[in-house]
Amino acid sequence: MTQAATDMPAGDTPDGPVTVQWREDLIRALADFRGRLTPDAPLGARTWFRVGGAAELLVQPADARDLALALRHIPLEVPVRVLGACSNTIIRDGGIDGVVIRLGRGFAEIAHDGNGLIAGAACLDMTVAEHAATCGLAGMEFLAGIPGALGGAVSMNAGAYGSDISTILDWVEIITRDGEALRLPGGALKFSYRHALVPQGAVVVRTRLCGQPSNTLAIRERIAQIRAAREAAQPVRARTGGSTFRNPAPDISDRKAWELIDAAGCRGLTLGGAQVSEKHCNFLLNTGNATAAELEELGEMVRLRVREHTGVTLEWEIRRIGRPLGRAAAPPLCKETTA
Repeated sequence: MTQAATDMPAGDTPDGPVTVQWREDLIRALADFRGRLTPDAPLGARTWFRVGGAAELLVQPADARDLALALRHIPLEVPVRVLGACSNTIIRDGGIDGVVIRLGRGFAEIAHDGNGLIAGAACLDMTVAEHAATCGLAGMEFLAGIPGALGGAVSMNAGAYGSDISTILDWVEIITRDGEALRLPGGALKFSYRHALVPQGAVVVRTRLCGQPSNTLAIRERIAQIRAAREAAQPVRARTGGSTFRNPAPDISDRKAWELIDAAGCRGLTLGGAQVSEKHCNFLLNTGNATAAELEELGEMVRLRVREHTGVTLEWEIRRIGRPLGRAAAPPLCKETTA
């Protein structure tokens, strides 16, 4: 039953226009929608940074059929964003215009399938790693070191501790912008460093990941090592968003992003309630009262100092989406992004 009572891997530009009429028309058109439709839905509490404005319309489908129904009815001129666990996202203070899609419980099933797992896009990466261990499948341990959900990990070819999604993905199922369900082989995504070529406007809904039969205890020991290493090196208990900047390509610099940031004197740098972590300086922190604007501006300050000090321009790994507070909506943009 549709609930429309008032009770979101990628673009750095404001989203499309705020128009109430399209929203009302869409809610009426989705009379058979079994998930949840929430106008003006606050998003900040859903992000790891705990900052950001509201979604013009938050769509939470019950399952893939529900998602396809919604995508078929969303006008093409209305921007669509897909949010997962929001572990690597800054939602700007002015919120997100258009539709924000959030996949939930209906996309979080995991099943053992021979030498692999079939897992929904809403599964947390850590949960996938632990399930693989239970099934005696090695090769997915690195997922224990990646915060977030599997759909986002596929869309950005997430990686850590010597591996990434491209090494284990057999196939991926997507729902296209016109509501068609497709299964694509992993190679069709043309993976590169922290990037996957997911078709424009498509939403990742399910994957098959490959493993190698191995000893369960050995797999669990490796997961424990990864978790301990992450705990020791990263501010995992803070309001943060994972790695802020991508490591430069080897032909640009042989130093990692954190080394460049440290060399530029940015460790511990603050702006309002935002801070560069002293524990791992490729992490931004919300110390308690930061705004999205402060976090983003601090990140830009870091990029400027690194460029001035080293000549290297760091590229954001964290997505910054939505409108700054007080900025009017942009002209219509037909731009859909998966996360």
